[in-house]
Amino acid sequence: MSAVPASDDLKREYRQAFQEWLRHLEALHRVLLEGERLDPPRLKGLLNREARAKERYERARRRLLGLSDESEMNDNT
Repeated sequence: MSAVPASDDLKREYRQAFQEWLRHLEALHRVLLEGERLDPPRLKGLLNREARAKERYERARRRLLGLSDESEMNDNT
């Protein structure tokens, strides 16, 4: 199976989504692993932002790999 070269837009979208997710994940790790304190509403917001950023990253990753959302969902069942 040969890979189809990804467009510059797909590459940029993937990189941006990955960097955004990593930024939120690092903030979450500071709370969970390093003991940084957040009040409950801020923690909830951080958890929501990290989850949404991961979803955007996963969508960008699937597009970069040429996978449709439907085929990826079927693999998880």
